[in-house]
Amino acid sequence: MTQNKQILSHMARFGAITPLVAMREYGIMRLAARIHDLQGEGLDINSVMRSRRTALTGRMVRFAEYSLEVGS
Repeated sequence: MTQNKQILSHMARFGAITPLVAMREYGIMRLAARIHDLQGEGLDINSVMRSRRTALTGRMVRFAEYSLEVGS
């Protein structure tokens, strides 16, 4: 299965995907590039910036969370 298909399958099943999940579960290192490819194919994918405090350092980190637009 291609990376793009893995991403689409994940979003269909779980609703959204983040770079950390893409790397851990599928070995996808450049999620934003794959999302760009999918958008180029005409898919409507939402991007929301999230922030969380890390458990190790307590610092805030920002990351994108991607989801398919309802009806795509």
